[in-house]
Amino acid sequence: MAVGAVAAVVLLGLALYCGLDPFNHSAIHGFPDFVSHKVELPDWSIIPNVKDPLNLLQRSEIKFAGQVQGPESLAFDPLGRGPYTGVADGRILFWDGHNWADFAYTSANRSGLCDPQPSPLGYLKNEHICGRPLGLRFHKKTGDLYIADAYFGLMKVGPEGGLATSLATEAEGVPLRFTNDLDIDEEGNVYFTDSSTNYQRRNFLQLVFSGEDTGRVLKYDPVTKETTVLVKNIRFPNGLTLSKDGAFFLFCEGSLGRCNSLPIKAKYHYTVHIGGWQHGIIAKYSPEGELLQVLEDRPGKVVRAISEVEERDGKLWMGSVLMSFVAVYDLDSTPTSS
Repeated sequence: MAVGAVAAVVLLGLALYCGLDPFNHSAIHGFPDFVSHKVELPDWSIIPNVKDPLNLLQRSEIKFAGQVQGPESLAFDPLGRGPYTGVADGRILFWDGHNWADFAYTSANRSGLCDPQPSPLGYLKNEHICGRPLGLRFHKKTGDLYIADAYFGLMKVGPEGGLATSLATEAEGVPLRFTNDLDIDEEGNVYFTDSSTNYQRRNFLQLVFSGEDTGRVLKYDPVTKETTVLVKNIRFPNGLTLSKDGAFFLFCEGSLGRCNSLPIKAKYHYTVHIGGWQHGIIAKYSPEGELLQVLEDRPGKVVRAISEVEERDGKLWMGSVLMSFVAVYDLDSTPTSS
């Protein structure tokens, strides 16, 4: 049989396998109402082409290798202790300078289902039972730790740790399905993202493949205890952070590689596009949205993926839901331009 004929048969077989999915391997198996949506990506001409030719993130120090699984968010308490991080088995851990210790947890129903697994992805099927703390931020005045748990919504725990308390599980009558990241202003208002109203974190592949736009940005008022929707109908909103002066905050849409500012006190807002091949990259912007610096590890030799960055004492602490370590980049190692 000619090579071309063999190739045609193989391709036909692959097409039939993908179309019929006889062994239920498809990412959309079990989702009969799955609908894919057209996603209009930004024009390449508006995506920054600034590169880091030195791949400076390769100079990062790898810390706690094999000691933490999927440390998405890293936080330091008002006394400077830490880091604290949420890991794949649902716990929030605290580094006391010598060892990792249990600090808090978000589920009251933890069991043997939450026991250690070989990789961070091994916990997905039981995350809705064990909890999955993602974004973490300390209230600078009270010392309370606020938690965005993917399944249990917005929560907080006191400085002594323990079982977290629920603050919000819905907004405007719609349940939180994929609470992701958060930040806190000086008045104690909490701004956070809900990545989808249809898909939970354990179904993140379906969320990505669908391209749906049910994500929201929300605000929790600690005085009235009400949660309001600030922005809706956005695609996979993920990271969120306030500016240093508290005048605005940024939130990013994962499906579009786009970050938007939302004014709190500022009189302006802007949109920045990141885009490009997925790899370890950190981009620094000015308050006006000007790209100031890019740090990369394009080959992925040291820092293959980054979920969140925390700047602390001249160092960038990087976490990722996909890794089993924390990467730390010393800003002093960045060459100065002549």
